Amino acid sequence: MLKMTESVKSVAEQALDRLPEMLDRVPGVRITHQALEQAYGDRRLDLVIEASIGGEYWTLVGEVIANGQPRNVRAALHQMHGLRRSRNQDWVPILIAPYLSPEARRLCVEDDVGYLDLHGNARLAFGQIYLEREVEGAPSAERRDMKSLFRPRSAQVLRVLLRDPKYPWRVADLADAAGVSLGHVSNVRRGLIDRDWGRVVDDGLVIPDPGGLLDAWAEAYEAHEGKRLRFYTSLHGAALQEAVRCAIQTAAGDEGNVILASFSAAAWLAPYGRNASQFLYCDPGGLDHASAELMLEPTSKGENVVITVLADNGLFRDAISPAEGIRCTSAVQTWLDLTASGERGREAAAHLRQELLGW
Repeated sequence: MLKMTESVKSVAEQALDRLPEMLDRVPGVRITHQALEQAYGDRRLDLVIEASIGGEYWTLVGEVIANGQPRNVRAALHQMHGLRRSRNQDWVPILIAPYLSPEARRLCVEDDVGYLDLHGNARLAFGQIYLEREVEGAPSAERRDMKSLFRPRSAQVLRVLLRDPKYPWRVADLADAAGVSLGHVSNVRRGLIDRDWGRVVDDGLVIPDPGGLLDAWAEAYEAHEGKRLRFYTSLHGAALQEAVRCAIQTAAGDEGNVILASFSAAAWLAPYGRNASQFLYCDPGGLDHASAELMLEPTSKGENVVITVLADNGLFRDAISPAEGIRCTSAVQTWLDLTASGERGREAAAHLRQELLGW
């Protein structure tokens, strides 16, 4: 019989306070016994609360985990199967963690297991009792952990994986394709697997739920670091398009980067309406070529060319060529930029996703 770790014990102690508080909301509840680490046969129950409710006697049995990521929840639910098969009919299994994501909570509901987390989310359903509470958002530590999965270096890995979510990637090959270290790929891999966004098959890592990963990425998405510049050009129509093509090609010949972004990239990938402005990502060398070819004049208002000079070149690795002489952000990156561009951008993003990211 293993003793609790200090982190698990702390979670269990807090849960032992909160569960009775929930039960007190039900008229006629009387708690007759509560304990941590109670022996049951050859195993240890993390938390036990016995209660009398309207003449019926129930035993709430808590399984406590230190990390409520979906992978850990699946493992805990699997361990609870044996206990549930051997339990009396009046036993109520409850999974307890510091935080349970919506996906983790869904797994508990599907398995007919109650849950409680220290963020305030809870669900108890047994006999005539039904208590449920959902708290918006996530703890700050969880948000920081989530954001780390979508930072620029990690995003390079994700963009490679989402080119073909069913393609199995080995760590070394993925690191080479994304241009990051083996250690960084391993960290991203672990984060994806923990959240059920990644799955290991015989040949490597695949993405079983690319849509779920994409939605989470959009929620945590922050614009790429760089200097956002506004310009005006007198060029328009075919002349402007030819100037853009020349800027892309001459920059590439000089080992620089100019690529179309946001609405301008979407116009080549999945046209939806029109936008009079041009949006570009450049590196410093590419900016010089774009300024010369498009005859740009800096302006504080009335701009029709917006250029972001990126602080990191990782985004250029994922650029694609939808037509001869044209380079633009990939479908995934274009979708992300559009979702962060107001209502018109979200409409264009929905169209692009339907056309190119249906998986």
